Amino acid sequence: MKFLIDNQLPAALAVYLRKKGVDCQHVLDVGLSGASDADLCRYAAEDEDFFYLGSNHKALFQLIWVRLGNCRTAALVSTFEQVWPKLEASLKAGERIIEIR
Repeated sequence: MKFLIDNQLPAALAVYLRKKGVDCQHVLDVGLSGASDADLCRYAAEDEDFFYLGSNHKALFQLIWVRLGNCRTAALVSTFEQVWPKLEASLKAGERIIEIR
């Protein structure tokens, strides 16, 4: 499982997920802070791991849709901590879009 955290979420979320053992990068980590969604998709397609996931017919891209509105980083990380078991189970089950509210 590999995550790319978009610009509107704090880099601290990537740090939190890495502490959980998740292979994770924030767009700031890879120099894409001002990139469009299309540029992010191209980056993911060029990355070997993302390319493998996208081209493997048994694996699907998955999206975690964070719909918490504006909140402090501590509240965001706290929410992820609370929903982590369910989020991890949803990812393992292959759900394509997982919404966090």
